[in-house]
Amino acid sequence: MCNKKFHSGDLSQYAFAVTGGAGFIGSHLLEYLLSHNAGRIVVLDDLSSGSKENLKQAEGYKGFQFVEGSICDVNACEKALHGVDFVMHQAALCSVPRSLANPVATNDVNVSGFLNVLMAAKKNGVKRMVYASSSSVYGDSKILPKSETNPVSPLSPYAVSKYTNELYASVFARNYGMNLIGLRYFNIFGPRQSPGGPYAAAIPLFVSALLEKRSPVIFGDGEQTRDFTFVENVVQANIKALFAPEEANGNVFNIACGEQTTINQLFKMLAESAGSSLMPEYKPYRTGDVKDSIADISKAKLLLGYTPEVNFNKGIETTWNWYKTVYKVKSS
Repeated sequence: MCNKKFHSGDLSQYAFAVTGGAGFIGSHLLEYLLSHNAGRIVVLDDLSSGSKENLKQAEGYKGFQFVEGSICDVNACEKALHGVDFVMHQAALCSVPRSLANPVATNDVNVSGFLNVLMAAKKNGVKRMVYASSSSVYGDSKILPKSETNPVSPLSPYAVSKYTNELYASVFARNYGMNLIGLRYFNIFGPRQSPGGPYAAAIPLFVSALLEKRSPVIFGDGEQTRDFTFVENVVQANIKALFAPEEANGNVFNIACGEQTTINQLFKMLAESAGSSLMPEYKPYRTGDVKDSIADISKAKLLLGYTPEVNFNKGIETTWNWYKTVYKVKSS
């Protein structure tokens, strides 16, 4: 999908590892590395939420290696990161509701697993690791837009786990001289995001419901806002962070578009794309959900050279067309 070049120089001289590379965001990062001739690519994934289908794009690629394993397994982490120059860490148990249902599992994967990846990166002398954090660390802050200088106030075990990642990264950078950059993602969406399972995100759930002529569920009154961010912008941020100047080291950055959209507006756009007159079913707000969210992305623009190239409207159009094609193939 992403053919733009977000780096200068030749990737063929480097080895990359993508944890969670069979998942939604990880598979888009894999696609970028493949299309820009990365010298060696290692994907570490336990396939608990990722899919082998997302790895088919790497078939026949001489420098590709798939390590099937969990970041909870120290040996798997060390195997995947052996001889690697750069790491893009995406593996995690995502979802606020899931973390509230099972905080121990969230901590095991997102905190202990993250520490395993850090230790493996340290042991293997990785040049730089970029890791996925989350806008959830801000909690229900009334200060908008949300800036990296805002206080954090996690409302869920998931948010706690992501902020803990940032604290560990800061400690490892300070004490071991490691180059680590965190990216606080804001509501990422796009092709390959699964609508399956009890903890799927809003956009794939809405799209699948409309394509199946069902009314989707909106929790709350639908007037809560999000800074929806198309996945290609996340790819750009990761690649630019890998090759950012020294002054970016040890920092965390908001990765978003700086646009605010209500859930009701989102549903209306998708319903219009579907030509549907269906109305959503409204249910009570969920525990841990944030009311409003919009990002200040000026720091990422300044230090990473990040500029979101795909706005919300274009991203929704691309995503809708992808799902429509996939559903058409499934039903044929």
